Amino acid sequence: MKKAVSIISGGMDSALGAKIAQNEGYELIALHFNYGQRTEKKELESFRKIAKKLNCLERYEIDLDFFKQIGASALTDSSLEVPIAGVEDGIPITYVPFRNGIFLSIATAIAEKHGAEALFIGVVEEDSSGYPDCRDSYIKSMEESINLGTKDETKLEIRMPLVHLKKSEIVKKSIELGVPLEDTWSCYQNEDRACGVCDSCRLRLNGFEKAGIKDPIAYAS
Repeated sequence: MKKAVSIISGGMDSALGAKIAQNEGYELIALHFNYGQRTEKKELESFRKIAKKLNCLERYEIDLDFFKQIGASALTDSSLEVPIAGVEDGIPITYVPFRNGIFLSIATAIAEKHGAEALFIGVVEEDSSGYPDCRDSYIKSMEESINLGTKDETKLEIRMPLVHLKKSEIVKKSIELGVPLEDTWSCYQNEDRACGVCDSCRLRLNGFEKAGIKDPIAYAS
């Protein structure tokens, strides 16, 4: 049976991406990163619930403490405040330097070990936070570089099935496919009740509102 490495953050987008991979007949190798993010514990909890419900073949939880050492992002540097005034112009302060490039590199090593054919990542370009490492063109260039830098018999396709979807479309598709949205987490700063005001919460709530569906997780405001 064909195999795919699916990067699952614990959020709604990556959970849907993993479900799509499963529906396409892939055996899933679930991959999660603990990188010193503010909601690391909650995201890990969400990942474990999602991976269990997907009956994944293997699960990897990778610790990357250097992101916290580098800082430069409100997600990993406690001296920086998470913005709550809405989507910023330009690259937001919640961008973690080259995070997806590093994630994909590690995912490639795991894929080679297992003889996987694909990597699934839940990046969203059109309705996201403006992160440069979520762009379709960037991910495609990474696919080319990965296949140049791996064994000749390694032929990996990077799949990004959500890249051109709106958040409302992601919500609807998740409901359609039975993704456990109640187990997902999007908030950048809280681990008990989602703040409801950070960029990620706003995007999620807006998606549910436009889809005409109630978000199953609890919010502080």
